[in-house]
Order: sequence, then C-alpha cells, then structure tokens
Amino acid sequence: MLTALAVSLALTLLLEEGFALAWGLRGRRELGLAALVNCLTNPPAVLVWRTALWQWGWNPLLTAAALECAVVLAEWRCWRAFSEQIRRPFLFSLAANAFSYGAGCLIRLFF
Repeated sequence: MLTALAVSLALTLLLEEGFALAWGLRGRRELGLAALVNCLTNPPAVLVWRTALWQWGWNPLLTAAALECAVVLAEWRCWRAFSEQIRRPFLFSLAANAFSYGAGCLIRLFF
C-alpha cells in the first residue's frame, strides 16, 4: 500500500509540476505551492480510492469521478487562496487534474 501511495504521489508531482510550468507558473513559491497542494490531496484520494474498491467493493469509475471532483474543488480553494499568479484557479485545477488523471490512465495501460 505504501509503495502504491508513493508511486502515485511521485507521478502526480512530476506530471502536475510539468503542467504548472507549461501553464506559465514560475518561481519557488508557486511551484512549491503546486507540490504542497498535491501532497495534501493525492495521498488521501488514493487511500480512499483503494479502500473503497478493495474493502467496500464500490464502482471504480464512480469512485474515481467523485474523488477527482473532490480533489479539483480542494485544489481550487488552495489555488484561489494562495496563488499570486493563477488568474483562473478553478480552470487550472480542473485542467491539471484532468491532465494528470489522463496521463495516469495511459501509464496504467502500458505498464
């Protein structure tokens, strides 16, 4: 379980930091905020997802959709409160999470 959490967090950090750079975020403060936001949301989301599927037998698609919505909302609130560069924090949160979730799905297909 810890390995899955660590791999998921590492991939998320790599993908979403790259996305933040491509979006135009610059500086230690903004890129550090990107890392912190993902450290706050990714481990709980992965833990709940794995628990919901393995322990409770929930539908994987519905569970992932609900968790991604929750993550987007939580990250949007963080970006809105603390970012000095992002003008549209909800759009950024939605796009960054769609990118990293989609990339994660592609990675799982091939590995």
